Amino acid sequence: MLEILNDEIVSCARCPRLRQHSAEIAQLKRRAYRDETYWGQPVPSFGDPAARVLILGLAPGAHGSNRTGRMFTGDRSGEILYRVLHKTGFASQPTSVSRQDGLTLTDLYITAAAHCAPPGNKPAPDELRNCRPYFERELDLLPNLKVIVALGKIAFDTYLGILKSRGEISSRAPFVFGHDVQYRPVPGGPLLIGSYHPSQQNTSTGKLTEKMLTDVFRRARKAAGLTARSRGRADERPDSPPQRH
Repeated sequence: MLEILNDEIVSCARCPRLRQHSAEIAQLKRRAYRDETYWGQPVPSFGDPAARVLILGLAPGAHGSNRTGRMFTGDRSGEILYRVLHKTGFASQPTSVSRQDGLTLTDLYITAAAHCAPPGNKPAPDELRNCRPYFERELDLLPNLKVIVALGKIAFDTYLGILKSRGEISSRAPFVFGHDVQYRPVPGGPLLIGSYHPSQQNTSTGKLTEKMLTDVFRRARKAAGLTARSRGRADERPDSPPQRH
């Protein structure tokens, strides 16, 4: 079912502005990538269908995921994120450069509040609403989820908005975004952990360090009931379900 949903995401045309922007960037390209073929369309989600931890990001980067076609792949945000995910036992390798690089995720699924690259990295409110049903369906199709890590306030609010629309919370007001804040909005439901987004703006200024992000995912791992795992291929789970790249 997740594969079918990802196919729907890739073919989505609900937001003409975003589709046009993603396609234009794919044609113009950045000089460093002028010999590459850009993905230039909605970026599907990625990871382990049996995941206990989910990452909710903001949207694809113009020359990152919009180029490579895989979440957090090929840009500065992904460089730090995948190093941390490898270090904390969720990713099979510390780098993510293309859909064909062999990276796999274990106990982790990655999605976004918007699946198309937005101008200025800012999707409009109506565009976020257009994309939200995909995330809602993912929540229903990932039955083992114990923890949701929201990277940035928009992602944080997107998840809370779904809970409010479903009548599971009455208001978003009690849940204030911050780095490493933790809430359980619905008794018995997934733990929500907020984190600053690993954007270059945050990491270059020191607002978010690699240690800060590592601490978040170590806590997420523990909260999900997963044993601590050191990095390296010897720690990979051999029976992980097949993954969509």
